[in-house]
Amino acid sequence: MGLVRPIAVLRGLSENRWIADLDVTPDQPHMEKWMPRLLRLIIAIVIGFAAGSVVNMGLILVSGSVIPPPAGADVTTTEGLKASMHLMEPKHFLFPFLAHALGTLVGAFVATLLTTNRSRGPAYVVGALFFLGGCAAAYMLPAPTWFNVVDLVLAYGPPTLAGHLLASRSRRTARTSD
Repeated sequence: MGLVRPIAVLRGLSENRWIADLDVTPDQPHMEKWMPRLLRLIIAIVIGFAAGSVVNMGLILVSGSVIPPPAGADVTTTEGLKASMHLMEPKHFLFPFLAHALGTLVGAFVATLLTTNRSRGPAYVVGALFFLGGCAAAYMLPAPTWFNVVDLVLAYGPPTLAGHLLASRSRRTARTSD
């Protein structure tokens, strides 16, 4: 008896547009029985964020071998990175920017791909999470202002939209080729 009211409230949430976009397609009616829409949304966000984070960290780890850090710079710790930030040249900020942008792109792509009707909500949530991480990094690390502006403006919003559009189009092309 105590669960009747919360379940009715959750069912009422499904009338909202952003959750209703996750409706099960007619060829997959069994999915609605074992996985509520909200749970699928949360799983898509978590997996999308994890995939984007793997790409982000992979590029950050590779960056030192592609563009070596300045002589005497310790970039293995946050304190060392803060202390050696004045030695960095613009080329040293290329891989962090690419890591942020490609991580966001992959995260939004995967989150959109995992929703049934390619809803944009999970992609936007993943993009917002990466943006918040970028804001935290801009606050904690004394990077040049030009980099913080370019990073926060270009590395999160546009890749989020691009990741969602790519995933949406991949579904459309798969349907037309069948």
